[in-house]
Amino acid sequence: MEKLLNIKTLKNLRSSWKNQNKKVVFTNGCFDIIHSGHIELLRRAKFEGDILVVGMNSDSSVKQIKESGRPVVEEKDRVKVLSALEMVDYVVVFNEQTPQKVIEEIIPDVLVKGSDWSINEIVGREIVESNGGKVVRVDLIDGKSTTNIIEKIIELFCK
Repeated sequence: MEKLLNIKTLKNLRSSWKNQNKKVVFTNGCFDIIHSGHIELLRRAKFEGDILVVGMNSDSSVKQIKESGRPVVEEKDRVKVLSALEMVDYVVVFNEQTPQKVIEEIIPDVLVKGSDWSINEIVGREIVESNGGKVVRVDLIDGKSTTNIIEKIIELFCK
């Protein structure tokens, strides 16, 4: 089965997983230039349950929330890279600035975000917690970010 799913298919699978008592974990991001920080976040997220669903911002969504020129890697290639990762079970692409709609549809058991987000800033926290789920914040790896990679490339090749 292909890992990229639309929200309708994901919602239908979610019902099946619930009947099988499988714990569904959700995390999200742009995943533009995947690096070791992303891998650690995904590894930790997968550790929290049985099925890891990764919400990925579409190209149009990334353009709304990031600086000019982003994403560096186009949507279809970011999906391909995420889908190749063993710990990722499914990928869903969303066009909005946040994954709120996806979270409302699938109501994950665990919501995972990086520690750069305060607990009150985590989109979907209320819906997950009000349905008996939990929110997990994962410590970031110092210096590991797409922005840092882009800045280093510019420093190396544009001076």
